[in-house]
Amino acid sequence: LPKHLDEKVARLHLKKVGAMLSELSDEQAAYIGVPKQGPYKPDTYRY
Repeated sequence: LPKHLDEKVARLHLKKVGAMLSELSDEQAAYIGVPKQGPYKPDTYRY
C-alpha cells in the first residue's frame, strides 16, 4: 500500500480498538519535519 493509505488503515484500526489519536499541531509537525496531514514515515522506511 502507499504510505498514505497504510496510515489511513492504521487510523481506522486504532479507532476500531478504541484508541484515540490527536492531530499534530503545526508546531509539532514542523519540529519533527513531517507534513501535518502525513505521511509520517520517511521515504527510507519500508512498511
